[in-house]
Amino acid sequence: MERVIGIDLGTFNSCVAVVESGTPVVIANRGGYKVTPSMVAVTEGGKRLVGHIAKRQAVTNAENTVFAAKRLIGRKWETPQVKNAIQTCPFHIVEGPHGDCRIKMRDKVYSIPEVSAMVLQEMKMVAEDYLGEEVNKVVVTVPAYFNDNQRQATKDAGAIAGLDVIRIINEPTSAALAYGFGKNIDRTVAVFDLGGGTFDISILEISSSGVFKVISTAGDTFLGGEDFDQRVIDWLVEGFQHEHGIDLRQDRMALQRLKDAAEKAKCELSAVTETEVNLPFIISSARNEALHLQRLLTRATLEELTADLVDRTVQICELTLGEAGLEKDEIEDIILVGGMTRMPKVQERVSKFFERAPCKGVHPDEVVGLGASIQGAALVDDSPELDMVLLDVTPHTLGIMVVGGYFEELIPQNTTVPTSRSKPFTTVRDNQTAVKILVLQGESRRADDNELLGEFILTGLRRAPAGQVEVEVTFEINADGIVSVHAKDVETGKEQSITVTATSGLTEDEINEMMADATDFAVSRREDEASEKVRQQAETLIAEIERLFPEVESIVAGSDFGRDAIDKARGVVDKARTLLEQGDIEGLDGELESLGRTQRMFKGVVGKSA
Repeated sequence: MERVIGIDLGTFNSCVAVVESGTPVVIANRGGYKVTPSMVAVTEGGKRLVGHIAKRQAVTNAENTVFAAKRLIGRKWETPQVKNAIQTCPFHIVEGPHGDCRIKMRDKVYSIPEVSAMVLQEMKMVAEDYLGEEVNKVVVTVPAYFNDNQRQATKDAGAIAGLDVIRIINEPTSAALAYGFGKNIDRTVAVFDLGGGTFDISILEISSSGVFKVISTAGDTFLGGEDFDQRVIDWLVEGFQHEHGIDLRQDRMALQRLKDAAEKAKCELSAVTETEVNLPFIISSARNEALHLQRLLTRATLEELTADLVDRTVQICELTLGEAGLEKDEIEDIILVGGMTRMPKVQERVSKFFERAPCKGVHPDEVVGLGASIQGAALVDDSPELDMVLLDVTPHTLGIMVVGGYFEELIPQNTTVPTSRSKPFTTVRDNQTAVKILVLQGESRRADDNELLGEFILTGLRRAPAGQVEVEVTFEINADGIVSVHAKDVETGKEQSITVTATSGLTEDEINEMMADATDFAVSRREDEASEKVRQQAETLIAEIERLFPEVESIVAGSDFGRDAIDKARGVVDKARTLLEQGDIEGLDGELESLGRTQRMFKGVVGKSA
């Protein structure tokens, strides 16, 4: 049976999990960490860095280190979210050829799915190292409030990374799946998911029969830890500007140092009530004097700076509860997901709103990845313990544009999928022979404010006065979230339809080219790792032999055999050193056996004389 991994592609951090012997486990990366920063960098020499190694060099390479790419995925260049990111991010965001936004690192421009693919590829390699086999199939999580284009962009990122994304699952649903797995419970739960870049709240019913039914979901795809960090950054910048008259935002390296310091201070204030932000030599004055930033940040100040952000999460919770038609006392458990839920004020407000304490025992950084791995295993394994049904909802309202530029809904937000809805419309002009159907997604009454998913024209209508020809429009959503729209002339039965295909802003040719680049990188990366392993083995053996040389010489120097053995050993070490210096990994690999024999001989000589 082919393995399926689950990946939580987070804004701040990502993690990968797999089900082993019926138990979901999060896989640690090479550094032993269970989460990997969702950061990508390109060095001056053109080397690609992902994860912790990218984060460690971010300050000195701020313009070429990308973070929080998830906030930009599937977004158009002209959107307010992209404009905001341009103002606050130290890296370069540029307009793409299809009205999308892209990121420039060094001399190359990368699409957002391509950047996300680098993180997914790293997670793929982490899983393969752990499992000892190639992995191709994956379940990837996304915020519940992601629209179709954002979901498609995430799928494209998976394809570029060499992964077959067999299912996209909403993060809160995934968390609930991990929470309820194997417990045989009947509960109504609220999943409060406040991560690095996005916020979701979902109400679900978990049944002992293995059914996980989403009742209502809502969220904000531009509300998360990044915004909390930004408030601290603004506070630091304004304080420094007031004191020195210099705007630190104009210096990209200073901005990256501020970001790191703000994130660190925010995290520390979850455990202590005050912390000092100390950034020596942050910038130079006009007179070339080194200036330092030093400010005391208290938990109370942080709570004051971010009060409106916490308020927004609670307002969305209230809306979702109303959509679900439930009272607070009907929610039996609250599951906290995402790193920002560690903030005491967030926990306090959630407890106050739901009038009960959130449940313990769920790891906020790992639970979503665990749920994704459970879903992945369930899709390929028919074991009774993995027998479950997920009933999700459409997160956004679907409808069409009608006369006056208004949005007419056909499938309301939070409708369980699969589903089908029909609605009759009439012509609006005398002798009208055709109607143009604009398929939209969103919550605004104004059509222009919503996302255009597709359009088509129904022709051949009977000429008649306005209002006398009836057209029936039908929306269908299947279990995979694919939307189909049909328009039918009720009188003649003539029909026209469209299957809405979401787009990430990339062409098929672009995706194929990016896939080839990613494959080349993976091969090169594996070769580099193998070379590094040989190099490390050789260096370790040489160091051990060199350490033993004086002692062995003193023991065997008195005999011709001993001197001959010493000369041979010296020759082996010298040859290996030369190969190391030349970078001849293949030749060095051939010398490992000789080095190993020499090391074992030296240890044997020392051991016998002891």
